[in-house]
Formats: sequence, structure tokens, C-alpha cells
Amino acid sequence: MDTRWKGDSGLNARMVLSFVILGILYAIFLSILHYLGVGYIPLAIIASAMILAQWYFSDKIVLWSSGATIVSIEQYPRLHEIVERLSANNGIPKPKVAIVNSVVPNAFATGKSPKSSLVAVTSGILDLLDDDELEAVIGHELSHVKSRDVLVLTLASVFSMVAWYLVQFGFFGGLQGRGRNASGGTAIVILVALITWVVSFFIIRAISRYREYSADRSGAIMTGKPDKLASALLKISGKMGNIPTKELENVQKLNAFFIVPALSGSSIANLFSTHPPVEKRVQKLREMKSGANE
Repeated sequence: MDTRWKGDSGLNARMVLSFVILGILYAIFLSILHYLGVGYIPLAIIASAMILAQWYFSDKIVLWSSGATIVSIEQYPRLHEIVERLSANNGIPKPKVAIVNSVVPNAFATGKSPKSSLVAVTSGILDLLDDDELEAVIGHELSHVKSRDVLVLTLASVFSMVAWYLVQFGFFGGLQGRGRNASGGTAIVILVALITWVVSFFIIRAISRYREYSADRSGAIMTGKPDKLASALLKISGKMGNIPTKELENVQKLNAFFIVPALSGSSIANLFSTHPPVEKRVQKLREMKSGANE
């Protein structure tokens, strides 16, 4: 199998489209604020603050919300060796390495660029997978780093969260009582927040499902072990059914970033999962393996 990573034009096109849609969301959001009485200078301050906060803190928000701890090579030599070797073989700066103290077996990557990236795994996945399977999972995560698709996902998630919390905590309360725009101001803001959330919801799912297929393929190319990634996916998804519901709920906020979402097999949330079914992912990986052996 050719282990050179060549990128994915389909993923790149989806990323560009997602950025365009996010830009339109920004424009609509700021236009509504102006309609409700916010002046141009406060509007410019709000827009600048939101953009800068998302750019500089989006990946940190993901890291903080996960409870991940950055670890040294002395603490986890096995994990660091795999990350370092795959990074060097594929021309990627070695990301920071972090551990999430959770029995839920999983992994994710975050960062605005390869130079500022981080790969995190849970303690549960280290106990579950053998070295080859762990390498395959790390390859999957490094492909997210190299393609930079995690940036789009993070920005969409954070923008949705910011819009929603502005309403939740009464950011617009001061707009009430300002003449003709006041009566419907709160209703308009809530409607805009809901539209923002819905659009972000579909952006996240549109890019997430495709990016997982793309990362499976490129990760398998990086390691030359599509069968090991298939085995890892089956082990991880199979283990989910044995994890207490409370433990799953503790990490579900990271489902869009995880290699396999932390959902029980009977959960209604599977219908709205950010990921394609594991069975289809495994089938595609096995087809890659069969094609490589022909």
C-alpha cells in the first residue's frame, strides 16, 4: 500500500463551503444586532471580540472542556513514540500529547494548525487497544491535524455555543425598552440564536461525517494498516455498550471530535450522530485492505 498522504479535495471543498456559511452567519448575526439598536462602534467591538475569541481560544475551549492533561514522553513513552514516528513519516510537526482520564475508550485532535495541534487519548483506549490498533487510531487523528478540518468543526461548534449563551445569560437585556424595535427584540434574538444553532448543527454534521471517512482512509494510508483501524473501531464501539451511562454523558460534549461518538447502542442520539455508522467505516477499510492485497 502507498503510505503517502495526498489530501482530499472533497474534504477541502466542504471546508471552504463551511467557512462561507459561517461568514454568512456572522453577517446575519451582526445585522440583527444593528437592527436592534447596536451602533457601528459597539458592533465592530463585538464582531472583533467574537472572531478573536474563536480564533485564539477555540482549541483551548475544546481542551478545557475535555479535562485533558498534556503529558511528557517520560510519563507515556509508548504513546509519544507512536505520535512522533507517524508525524515524522508524514511531514507533520509533532503535536502535543494529552491524556483524558476516562474509562470511555476514545481519541480526538484539536488545534488551528499542525504547529499548534494536540492529540489526546483517553486512559480507557490505552487499556483496550494493542500497539498496532493504537497506531492506527493515532494515524486517523493525525490526518485530521494535517487536513486542518478540526478548525472548521471547532469554529462552528464555538459560534453556535456563543450565540446561544448570549441569549441564555441576558446579553441583550439592555436592548429592551428602546423604542419601536424593543417589542419584538427578544423574540428576534431567540429566533436568530435558534437559526444559528440549527445551521451550525448541519454544518458540523455535514463536514463531520465526510471527514471521518476521509480520516479513516488517510489514516490507514499513513500507517498502511486499514485492518488495524477497522479492528480498533470495532473494539471501541463494542466497548461503549458496557460503559455506565453517567460516564458516557460526561464526555458526550466531545462527540463531534471523537473517533467514535460516546453513545450507547440504544441511544436516540445515534439518529443525529456526527459520525457515519461504524459498520460502514469498517467495510470501507476492509475494502482498502482487500484492494491492497490484490
